Amino acid sequence: MSHVIEHRPEQNRFEILVDDQVAAYAEYTEQAGVRDFDHTVTEPAFRGQGLAGALVRAALDTTRAEGLRIRTSCSYVDAYVAKHPEYQDLVA
Repeated sequence: MSHVIEHRPEQNRFEILVDDQVAAYAEYTEQAGVRDFDHTVTEPAFRGQGLAGALVRAALDTTRAEGLRIRTSCSYVDAYVAKHPEYQDLVA
């Protein structure tokens, strides 16, 4: 199974595609240099494969590279950041 992660800023979300099908996405709002991740969804057929974790890691890495901070309104993103202290510095 190959996957591709894409940032779709026009839709305010990151997507992970498996064989050209959206398997999961993380939506955000952005204001004043802070990207608030407020909703993460993994489609039922793709759950349990680690795709959401890969997606959130890429989204946080991209956010860092863009010089932005984060809020974690989404419980999945909040739990991910809590388990990965290397992203604590991004929290606004």
